[in-house]
Amino acid sequence: MSRVTINEIARRSGVSKGAVSYALNGRPGVSDRTRQRILDVARDLGWAPNRTARMLSGSRTDTFGLVLARDPRTLGSEPFYMEFVAGVETVLADQSYALMLQMAPDLDAEMETYRKWFSERRVDALIVVDLQVDDPRVPLLTDLGMPAVFVGDPSLSGHFTNVWTDDAAAMHDAVVNLARLGHRRMARVAGLSNLGHVSIRDKAFHDALRRFGLKGQIVHADFSAEAGRQATRELATGPQPPTVILFDNDLMAVASLSALSELDIKVPEEMSLLAWDDSPLCEITHPQLSAMSHDVMNLGAHVARRLFGILDGEPAIAHLHSTPRYRSRGSTAPPAAFD
Repeated sequence: MSRVTINEIARRSGVSKGAVSYALNGRPGVSDRTRQRILDVARDLGWAPNRTARMLSGSRTDTFGLVLARDPRTLGSEPFYMEFVAGVETVLADQSYALMLQMAPDLDAEMETYRKWFSERRVDALIVVDLQVDDPRVPLLTDLGMPAVFVGDPSLSGHFTNVWTDDAAAMHDAVVNLARLGHRRMARVAGLSNLGHVSIRDKAFHDALRRFGLKGQIVHADFSAEAGRQATRELATGPQPPTVILFDNDLMAVASLSALSELDIKVPEEMSLLAWDDSPLCEITHPQLSAMSHDVMNLGAHVARRLFGILDGEPAIAHLHSTPRYRSRGSTAPPAAFD
C-alpha cells in the first residue's frame, strides 16, 4: 500500500495543498466546514502524519536525547548506565518513543551536541547526567529553551526538573554502619572530583568522620576498574592502611578484590570493602560485596516519566527518588583489631 500524500488529499478534497496542511496541523486558515471535509478525506484514505515532516514543522519528534561525556571504555563495563538506560527504555517503549544516545569526549562536545540538536529539532527533551557544581549546561539549556530533566541533586540543577538520590544521607549511613562494626580508619575511592555528586559525597564523608572522631582519606579516580585496582594498591600498601575502603561504584570495588588478592590481603578479615549502587556484579564476587543499594533501573524509569511530565506541562520541581541503603554481605566485617 503506497503512502497517502497531501497532494492526494488535496485532489480528492478539491482544495489546495496549503489548505490541507492547515487542516491537518490544526492551524487557522480554512473554514470549519472545509477543515472537516479535509479530515474526513484523510481518514478515509488512511492518512498518517510523516514523522520527519512533523519534526521539520516544529511538532514533536517522539525522541528524547542523552549525551554521555565519559570514556567509552569505562561506560562499556560500568553497570550503572546500562541499568539506567534500560529503565528509561521500559517507559519509552510503552509510549513509542526513542532514545537518542550519543557519546562525547568532553563537556564542551556535549554542549555542542545540544546546540546541534536544538537547531535541527532532533529531540523533544533531554536527560542531563553527571551534574557539576556551577554546571554550564544549566544556562545553556535555559538560553536555548530546551526542556530537560537533570539527574542529580537539586543544588546542581538550577530551575530545571530534577530526579535525585540523597547521596549525603547515604554516605552518613555508610559511615555509621562501618563505625558500628568497629572501623576507625576509613578510605574512600571516589569518582571524578569535578562531578557534583562526588563533591557531595566527599563533604558528607568528611563531616561524618569528624562527627564520630574517625580517621579517613579520599582518593579520586575515573570510575574504571584499573583506577580501582591502582587506588586499592596505594591505600593498602601505605604507611597507615585503612581497615575499610568505600568505593563510588561497583566496578572499582570489584576490581579491588583482585588487587587485594595479589597483595595477599584477605577480605573481609584484613580489609573490608563497600561498593555503591549494588548492581548484580556485587553478588557474583567472592566474597559478595556489601553495598549502598538503590534501584538504578527504577531511577531511569522515574526520569523517563518526568520527561513526559514536562512535555505535558508539569511544573519544574525536584523529585527525590530514593536514598541508597546499606546492604551487608560478605565483604564487610569488624576489623581484626580495633584502633
